Amino acid sequence: MNDESRPRPVFDPGIPVADRALLAAAPERLVAASLPAPARPALTVATVVARLLWIPAFAVFYGVLPGGWLRVCFLASLDQDDLVGGAMRWGRLPILAMMLTPALQVLLLLLGQTDVAVLLAAAGFTGWVIGALRHLREPAAARAAREHHGRYLLPADFDRPAARLLIRAQRAVDAVLGSQSHRAGLLDDVGNTVVLPRQEWAIAATLAEHTRLRRERVLQQPERLSARVRALLEPQDRALALSARSVTVRIEALEAYARRAGEADDAYHESRVLAALPEQNARYRDLLAGTVGDAMAGAEIRGMAEDARRTERALRERAADESATASELAIPDDAGPPAGPAPAGGPETL
Repeated sequence: MNDESRPRPVFDPGIPVADRALLAAAPERLVAASLPAPARPALTVATVVARLLWIPAFAVFYGVLPGGWLRVCFLASLDQDDLVGGAMRWGRLPILAMMLTPALQVLLLLLGQTDVAVLLAAAGFTGWVIGALRHLREPAAARAAREHHGRYLLPADFDRPAARLLIRAQRAVDAVLGSQSHRAGLLDDVGNTVVLPRQEWAIAATLAEHTRLRRERVLQQPERLSARVRALLEPQDRALALSARSVTVRIEALEAYARRAGEADDAYHESRVLAALPEQNARYRDLLAGTVGDAMAGAEIRGMAEDARRTERALRERAADESATASELAIPDDAGPPAGPAPAGGPETL
């Protein structure tokens, strides 16, 4: 499937917001629910030995020696426009410490404060050891991908029929959340923000289960089975087809809601144009009064005054229509949970 026919990853709304942000920002760490969960990183003897050697050397270089100056002045590429920018990825406080510590040590030694210089070097060494140990932990995104495995779904979890249906649902959700009427608060913006992601996850979870069942059926090689066994499988096929129809109806309800949001956008745009007409008419009248002869200008201005009165009546009618339309636009009630089981290990669909 090309990129246009691939659905985006779907996350269970029950995952904490911070973890969802980590997962969305590191898609390369996600593992499809149809694959085994990623294992916890193993700590080998070689890794321990390497860290015992590397961490002290790292801490001495940056916490005691003028490592910051060496990094910026000598080790950074001369092709870079901003040599300091590469080192600043550690943060302002570490870069400030690595720059100032050697200078302070030299100054203290010149002043005869050897003990204080040694204490400063020890503090710098300890600080960089702690900083290095913190970065040796399992990356937060990798931890989230491991702990929440099965509560996010990737394109690999869907076959072609399921992917096509999920793309339709995602496009409908995007159309509603990206509409002008939603941003302007004409729709149930709070309900849309909360309910639509749940709808997307419920649909995706069911479609992923459909995919697993279809893949299992392919592995059973029905063409090699006897007619009696194939007859025993027919109720399963009917149940899957019924569930697929139920999901399709749910997606069609979302698409209908997206169309209504588009119609609300058109009405909102038209109301904004109508609201601007009186001020625009005044500008056009001023233009005619200043540039056209008196006789001709008088007739044109009287005509535009009549247009302004019609505009005001249209605005009043539009305001009444908008209040009725806003009360009718809501998430469709018929988009209930589809038939079919949720994926193993996942939460209940809402």
